[in-house]
Amino acid sequence: MATYKEIRGTNIEVLASDPSNPVEGQVWFNSTDNVLKGRSSNPAGSWSTANSLNNARGGLEGAGTTTAAIVFGGEPYSADTEIWNGTNWTEVNNINVARAHMGAAGIYTAALGFGGLTDPSPQPTINISLTELWNGTNWTEVNDMNTARYSPKGAGTQTAALATSGVVHGAGVSNTNETWNGTNWTEVNDLNTSRTEGGAFGTNTASLFAGGSSGATSYTNTESWNGSNWTEVNDLATARGVLGGSGIQTSGIVYGGNKPPPVGALTEQWNGTNWTEVADLNTARQRMASAGTTNAAALAAGGFAPPGSGATEEFVSPLESTVTFTDS
Repeated sequence: MATYKEIRGTNIEVLASDPSNPVEGQVWFNSTDNVLKGRSSNPAGSWSTANSLNNARGGLEGAGTTTAAIVFGGEPYSADTEIWNGTNWTEVNNINVARAHMGAAGIYTAALGFGGLTDPSPQPTINISLTELWNGTNWTEVNDMNTARYSPKGAGTQTAALATSGVVHGAGVSNTNETWNGTNWTEVNDLNTSRTEGGAFGTNTASLFAGGSSGATSYTNTESWNGSNWTEVNDLATARGVLGGSGIQTSGIVYGGNKPPPVGALTEQWNGTNWTEVADLNTARQRMASAGTTNAAALAAGGFAPPGSGATEEFVSPLESTVTFTDS
């Protein structure tokens, strides 16, 4: 086995304090603390478990960041809304119409929820076009989508959003896209490959839609939106649908999903050109709420494990830290 000096070209240093800019693999003895230390990195990042939702459920949607997020709806058909402060979830005022499998956009104080499925009893399940706005305190019904559907995926803000794909009850998977200007929805150019429940993130003029499913078929397809058209770019490494997605068009992350089956924990990062597999979720699941603004910070909440889960996880990448070596 090679020695530290053979690998690094120098002996382990004895220092009175930790170096200000240690590099990966560097080892030193801190004579003040009387301990051996080193610099370690985890380029794949990691998911850490955080406090759970108050109401476990899947088929919910979310918006915001890893420290300030909102989730709403879900199955069993729910109107519940919860906000996240980086540590805990707090129940706040409900959406007006209980439903699951919506699309979402915005931030935790200014969110948009649209489409979805209403309670199937006592009548058959129906998809809806309803749109609601959250102002930080209450939900307000506003103008409907043009195409009623469930499982659309959203990107953007409360006043400038994109609704991608979905399922039209009785007609199947839809590749329809609509943009929201704060008042009305307008139909725009369709996805190239019809599918639903991919991982989506970005803005209404620069977003990405990755993976997705249609019936028993899962996809690796990734498409990039420039505000006018969709362009196919490099595929996911693993085909799957009903996955979560966070980030912007050039820096995103997708996680979980169903291949099918079973539900998965796989996570892939997007650098603007290619996908790279990184650390798995701790709880494998699908149809979860997502939040986050880059490929290095994401929040996954709830989902079907199955059954409905309240699990919350935070992703951070890359990680570099100073570690203390022990003899255990």
